[in-house]
Amino acid sequence: MDMSLLQASLLIGTGFLAGIINTLAGGGSNLTLPALMVMGMPAEVANATNRVGVAVQGITALFGFRRHGKLETSDTGPILLPTIIGGLLGAVGAAYAPSTWIKPLLLGTMLTMALIILVRPAIVAPPAGTEPRKVRDTPSSWWGLGLAGFYGGFVQAGVGFVLLAALAGTLRYDLVRANALKMLCALAFTLVALVLFIIEDLVMWGPGLILAAGTMVGSHIAVKMAISARPETLKWFLFLMTLCGSAAAMLTD
Repeated sequence: MDMSLLQASLLIGTGFLAGIINTLAGGGSNLTLPALMVMGMPAEVANATNRVGVAVQGITALFGFRRHGKLETSDTGPILLPTIIGGLLGAVGAAYAPSTWIKPLLLGTMLTMALIILVRPAIVAPPAGTEPRKVRDTPSSWWGLGLAGFYGGFVQAGVGFVLLAALAGTLRYDLVRANALKMLCALAFTLVALVLFIIEDLVMWGPGLILAAGTMVGSHIAVKMAISARPETLKWFLFLMTLCGSAAAMLTD
């Protein structure tokens, strides 16, 4: 599709902001999806094209977190397994469930996350020095990661918040390391979905790559912010983003 300079600038700008938001918390697609649809894309094409930016920002963030020694790789297989299984089940559920379920589920999840951060902040922000747990030693993590995966397969929007709750809440990773592992899980979802969208010829590569350029820069900067920010700052940024996600859910038709 033909794009004006203004439209390209819009995609780069929203991609940049989404890259920061998704790397530090979640919900950046609340910006990028409307930006793509404003350009005249049908919802399913915008959803597919958006995954190009999500994939690129995930790869960028993972390289950044790993370079700073914040990406835990010793337990990634056990973390990904229940998440992906849950995601597949969620995708199957989404194919048969009424679409009217999506908005209440999204809104309920966002509000629950905001309430947890206010009432029980240690769930998503473990105290400094907390030793992370292994999946094999934490049976509850299978349920937490599986539910996060199911939510991601069913709704996708806001899955970063749910993954953070599972990784920090059950496995007790600090917010920086939890964000790194969240990006890994989200990238696994995204690549599978992107392959399917490419097969169905739903991806518009021009806008997708322009969007990806913005998300890549935003994600690169966000990793540096996450490394240098105080845990308290990250916690309140997460809280703010859950409120924004709640507002987006209420305004979505």
